[in-house]
Amino acid sequence: MDALSDQAALNPALTAALVLLAIVVLLLLFLWRKGRPIAHGPDGRVFRASRFSKGNHLFPTQVLITPHSAVHYTPQWIGKLEHSIHIAHVASVKIVTGLIFSNVEIETTGGTSTIYCHGHSKSDAVKMKERIERFQSDYYRQGGKPTA
Repeated sequence: MDALSDQAALNPALTAALVLLAIVVLLLLFLWRKGRPIAHGPDGRVFRASRFSKGNHLFPTQVLITPHSAVHYTPQWIGKLEHSIHIAHVASVKIVTGLIFSNVEIETTGGTSTIYCHGHSKSDAVKMKERIERFQSDYYRQGGKPTA
């Protein structure tokens, strides 16, 4: 009788532990899925912020640079924030480097709707700037037509 009562006492505790473990696994799977790089084409490159930077722990900010646009993408618990600027409307790219991470500001020709993103590595910030400048040069070299 005592063995049965001990086993009955363990079953609810074991069940609760398994349910809690399942919830944690589902939450981690959800966070991983939300933090995956956004889809991009063959000419685009996604730059993801570090999860160790401020504001990027759960959902890291991503910047997609294509021959057509610069897209700032931030996943949220429900939905996402997405802001894009056509490559011809990028006025300047400002990089502010810190001890570990860099902040990038992509300003528009109209002076509004600046893309602010922080938590990128220094090398990624420089690559973002170089890609934007290269795509802008290609765009204007071809008379305002984006590269394939």
